[in-house]
Amino acid sequence: MKVGFLVCIWFVLCGCCMGRFVVEKNSLRVTSPDSIKEVYECAIGNFGVPQYGGTMVGNVMYPKTNKKSCKNFSDFDIFYKSRPGGMPVFLLVDRGDCFFTLKAWNAQQAGAGAILVADDRVEPLITMDTPEEEDAKADYLQDITIPSALISKSLGDSIKKELSKGEMVNINLDWREALPHPDDRVEYEFWTNSNDECGPKCESQREFVKHFKGAAQILEQKGYTQFSPHYITWYCPEAFILSKQCKSQCINHGRYCAPDPEQDFSKGYDGKDVVLQNLRQACFFKVANESGKPWLWWDYVTDFAIRCPMKEKKYTKECADQVIKSLGFDVKQIEKCVGDPEADTDNPVLKAEQDTQIGKGARGDVTILPTLIINNRQYRGKLDKGAVLKAICSGFEETTEPAICLTEEIETNECLESNGGCWQDKAANITACQDTFRGRVCECPVVQGVKFVGDGYTHCEASGALRCEINNGGCWKGTQNGRAYSACIDDHTKGCKCPPGFKGDGINSCEDIDECKEKLACQCAECKCKNTWGSYDCSCNANLLYMHEHDTCISKDAKSEFSWGLVWTIILGLAVAGVSAYAVYKYRIRRYMDSEIRAIMAQYMPLDQGEGATNVPHGNI
Repeated sequence: MKVGFLVCIWFVLCGCCMGRFVVEKNSLRVTSPDSIKEVYECAIGNFGVPQYGGTMVGNVMYPKTNKKSCKNFSDFDIFYKSRPGGMPVFLLVDRGDCFFTLKAWNAQQAGAGAILVADDRVEPLITMDTPEEEDAKADYLQDITIPSALISKSLGDSIKKELSKGEMVNINLDWREALPHPDDRVEYEFWTNSNDECGPKCESQREFVKHFKGAAQILEQKGYTQFSPHYITWYCPEAFILSKQCKSQCINHGRYCAPDPEQDFSKGYDGKDVVLQNLRQACFFKVANESGKPWLWWDYVTDFAIRCPMKEKKYTKECADQVIKSLGFDVKQIEKCVGDPEADTDNPVLKAEQDTQIGKGARGDVTILPTLIINNRQYRGKLDKGAVLKAICSGFEETTEPAICLTEEIETNECLESNGGCWQDKAANITACQDTFRGRVCECPVVQGVKFVGDGYTHCEASGALRCEINNGGCWKGTQNGRAYSACIDDHTKGCKCPPGFKGDGINSCEDIDECKEKLACQCAECKCKNTWGSYDCSCNANLLYMHEHDTCISKDAKSEFSWGLVWTIILGLAVAGVSAYAVYKYRIRRYMDSEIRAIMAQYMPLDQGEGATNVPHGNI
């Protein structure tokens, strides 16, 4: 029994004290009075529902009696429920004498909107957690819904001092940056346990898995999240590896252990049964993930909890195998992953789990079960579907949240009231207001491939190609007497310009220009001008014809005579040119022929007596 007691103490110490625990914090801004107006840090309690991704404003009140909130305030006829239209009450209470959860529950019952617990000592902030199993009262733990925060002693004293002077203390609790939100995918881990005999925490964990399964699977299947389950194990002290107690709580020669479910080595299931079922669940996820269906892990653990409970003595390998087969997986693949639990070697899956348990960066070590880690930050608060979904939704970059994050039960759509103060075109049903989990943003939209540009608050204008297809690019357009005009020009990336015949800003209006009245056209002496919408008509008196290019009137007959004369002139000109060209051609041909003949004759006969003649005296024949 002594060895068993020592081993139990070791597991408790390993579970509670090993590693580096990180206190998750949010921002607390005092907005009045000016004497303590500043931004402070506070530690998020590991119960209730922190408003991840949002803010909460309230007035601080400090009770005159029941200052530690360890008793029900109704016993003192004290209530803190705010009146309609009033801000919620943030109840400031002192640390000590009872569990943090009881303080929060009593504050919530009295109508407070949030609870601030002032530390009673000068120390770094700690995480307020739920009590241990033997001290927990499940009848109220899961009913706590108000957010809680631990503040430093110095801040608590400052607030009390201002309240004693009759000053109103206003505080803004801000969880918007409590979790990182870098991109359009959230990575989260769930550190859990297959043990279902660990009291209220195990019950709440089982209920959470059952209710959150649907949302988790939707988010995973559509690629919005990347989920991975994990399991905590501890190692047995080397001095006790061969002891009966260590052998019953550990596998692989003391490398991977879990506390006895009933905290009694002599009855029920052993710690190593829990380790093996944890390993089997981890291996199921590994095989399911490799098959491209990691979300089936939620089905497996839910079905296992229902079909194989400890209290019915079904927490066995045989029952687990039946669940595995029912989900269409090969038991041999799972067994290959589990390996030999009696071997004196490392198990790759559990070794990786132990390495992952050690925190890196801002995450801290995992020391509390269950633990949820979202975007490398540990979640604090009630393990509840709505609360956890809010926290996951706060991990998405603004405007990238999936539809499930924008439902009424998760957040308030600020665009529904006065369009969120953003620009909108009611005629085209286009708005710059985009609802996000953190609140609305005013950002000019992209509609049917057309991008709108502007500040999003007072102005958005269509730009680029095809912009005139969307509400005419925000430009003026009009139709009258079968004629249509538009101030939007497709080959312009932006801007509006009234078409010819109109004047105005091109956005709100374009007015017809009276070319006749303003003497812009049809101004010749014989011209008659009539204004039309967007243009004008010009005509001439009697037998005259209007020439638009020259803005003048000419005789129809003169034009005809002029036209035939021009035609005959052209014909005669062409004839003269043809005859002249022929005469020149004949002359050049004749000269060429004469020169050729002379050249030929010069070769065969003398053409000149002094040139080529025979030197014979006359009369000497």
